[in-house]
Amino acid sequence: MNVAHRVGLPRGEFGHLLGLAPEHLGDDLCRPPAATINRIAELTVAHAPWTDVSQLLAQQSTVGALGVWDYLITCAATPLEGIKDAAASFAVVADPATETLTVTEDGDHVTIGHLNHADLANQAACAIRGFALGLYRQRLSQAAGRPVIPLRVTLTTQAPRRHDTLTELYGTRAIDFEAPASSLTFLASDLETPNPLTQPGLPRVLRQVAEQQLTTATPLYDWLHLFRRTLSFAHAEGAPTLAAVAQRMTISTRTLQRRLEDHGTTWNTELEALRRTQITHLLQKTDYGVDAIAARTGYKDGRSLRRAVHRWYGTTPSALRGTNSSSSSG
Repeated sequence: MNVAHRVGLPRGEFGHLLGLAPEHLGDDLCRPPAATINRIAELTVAHAPWTDVSQLLAQQSTVGALGVWDYLITCAATPLEGIKDAAASFAVVADPATETLTVTEDGDHVTIGHLNHADLANQAACAIRGFALGLYRQRLSQAAGRPVIPLRVTLTTQAPRRHDTLTELYGTRAIDFEAPASSLTFLASDLETPNPLTQPGLPRVLRQVAEQQLTTATPLYDWLHLFRRTLSFAHAEGAPTLAAVAQRMTISTRTLQRRLEDHGTTWNTELEALRRTQITHLLQKTDYGVDAIAARTGYKDGRSLRRAVHRWYGTTPSALRGTNSSSSSG
């Protein structure tokens, strides 16, 4: 998104895409779909050459921008061990259905490969391939504490008219285009030098964090799923309104209502379902009183909450709370 802004792409052309709400972008456990990333790339390369987009993406990717994945490389005992860890946890930062990172050792050489399944002439895919290789070289150099220069670079892209930005990105002019695979080949000795910044035990901890992220990540599957997460975030900040949620999703209130109807639901139905889930949880998992729960979940008072609980379950809040206590003790 930063690169899209840099090349002059108006946010209105992509801000509505699934997974780009501020609360999703700021949540490391939210996984915007690959289709959203690819669409932004397609729009961006329509405003700038793919080679420039590759370089801009690398410039935006400072250490830490990709979370724990970055530190798997830069904090490992050696750059080689780091890129192996990064390949094993690649799903933390990419969709393995469309992108693959490989590490191949062959005697004195190590080849870092990147596979993207899009067509050779797909400009967006060219930008992503070019960026990926530049990112790997960038992180390996940071892990080594000095520039690491590949012996050769291969790209499964058509040769651009100019590729001086790629020469700068990879630190070499030895670039072959229209190759069978996109890759960087290094001397093994360049990637086996000890990392002076590594700490004993830290790589193992980082691997555990990466694994935890993979198991707890929340993919954003469709528009309704996105709406419900946005509604939940808005509700956590106070009583959400239709207009406020529509603004978060960068659409009009009428469009929001129409899309809810297309999915067979309504604003009031979704809001009540969210409140029902939260009230049930608070009754069964906390000691908050009915009036306190009502205030937390947007009801006028305890009486209104009691009527809602009776409508949902045909019982009272205290009985619902007691039912959970009985099942827990049993």
